[in-house]
Amino acid sequence: EVQLVESGGGLVQAGGSLRLSCAASGFTRDDYTIGWFRQAPGKAREAVACISSSDGSTYYADSVKGRFTISRDNAKNTVYLQMNSLKPEDTAVYYCYTYWGRDVWGQGTQVTVSS
Repeated sequence: EVQLVESGGGLVQAGGSLRLSCAASGFTRDDYTIGWFRQAPGKAREAVACISSSDGSTYYADSVKGRFTISRDNAKNTVYLQMNSLKPEDTAVYYCYTYWGRDVWGQGTQVTVSS
């Protein structure tokens, strides 16, 4: 069974930084892709960033380009999301996601950015 567990969320002032972690387990191959999504109050869940394990290629939503960086540590089976220059509009529950025969979601970690 593939499982994803997020951590690293918290409360930060505008302009500050946080690093989220997504610990993965249960994969039987290395060629998986993990993405970060977020859902703010009253808004739909949206894709933030993703990274492949094969070549390290990345994707970023326009709203976070230049501020967020996704990375991976294959030895630890962990994907990170470094969030810099945080804005109040980044406030959301952040989820990691993958597809392994089915949609797999983490439980989510709360990020709150104050003014």
